[in-house]
Amino acid sequence: MPRVWDVPVHDSTRVRDARVAAEQAAALVGLDEERTAAAALVATELATNLLKHARGGQLLIDLVPPPAGRGGVVVQIAAVDHGPGMADVPAAFGDGFSTAGSLGAGLGTCRRVSDGFDLHSTPGRGTVALARLGAAARVDPDDPAPARAGGVNIPLARAEYSGDAWTWVRSGDLLTLMLADGLGHGPEAARASTAAVDELHRGAHLPPAEILHRLDIALRGTRGAAVAVAQLDVRSERLRFAGIGNVGARLREGDSWRHLLSRPGIVGVHRPTRLPETVASWAPDRLLVLHSDGLPSRWVPPADPRLATADPAVTAAVTVRDTSSSARPVRDDTAVAVLSPTPPDRP
Repeated sequence: MPRVWDVPVHDSTRVRDARVAAEQAAALVGLDEERTAAAALVATELATNLLKHARGGQLLIDLVPPPAGRGGVVVQIAAVDHGPGMADVPAAFGDGFSTAGSLGAGLGTCRRVSDGFDLHSTPGRGTVALARLGAAARVDPDDPAPARAGGVNIPLARAEYSGDAWTWVRSGDLLTLMLADGLGHGPEAARASTAAVDELHRGAHLPPAEILHRLDIALRGTRGAAVAVAQLDVRSERLRFAGIGNVGARLREGDSWRHLLSRPGIVGVHRPTRLPETVASWAPDRLLVLHSDGLPSRWVPPADPRLATADPAVTAAVTVRDTSSSARPVRDDTAVAVLSPTPPDRP
């Protein structure tokens, strides 16, 4: 079961916690000494920025598949805040730029030493900065990905393991994104969702309904899980979707959002006898969001047009941030996974 580190950064003592968490994640992925030091530096800089510029925030460290879905696992570090935001994001990457009287080398350094980096900021709403470290996160110009996927996973009460899990896999012209929500939370829920991830990697060449059938067999003996599977056929530009249980799915089509409906049931415990697939066209203006029930039931999809070209994990983190509220305490693990077209200017 993969670890997830949710580090609240509200005082200087937490900067060390962020660095240690990054080093632990790097060890689990198998990064060498140089890349482990880079992960520790990024976590330290992003945590320090949360204190300097946003009066605190949240650092999420996770082990995730790379956005191009070519296989492997990388360290992902996301800094999320509700601070004042930045009016000029490009300028913030320049060495010497600062809004807090510091040297201003933090974000530029993070981008240089990371294998992938993106940032989204809105004045008055906050900032999400996201870095990935690991060879699989590097862009391959000779193998451009037709779509990208990314996500964030937040365990309930900052537990070591989340009962939610997401992954995505490429198999020929098929790109398959899955989100699983193990029943309940804690280690047993994590065991169910991890079993779903493992089985998807063995059956990514199959259509979504058949994948769910295989998952139902693989998850027997576990608590079971709610699971949603979305599969993009690059050649036909068609998206096929099937889901069981309370994992939500919304597809942006132009200026509107469409709910993709799952069937009642629990994968591994009670699978519907009929499992129809929803088929939709895929185009450059599409954006797919899968989410567990940790999000509020009436959450509002992100409207910022800049997110159309943002890293999908940044879009996922912004979605979680903008739907959270102290008046609505989280009662379960929360995972959001996003599938988006690769922008024309990015490989």
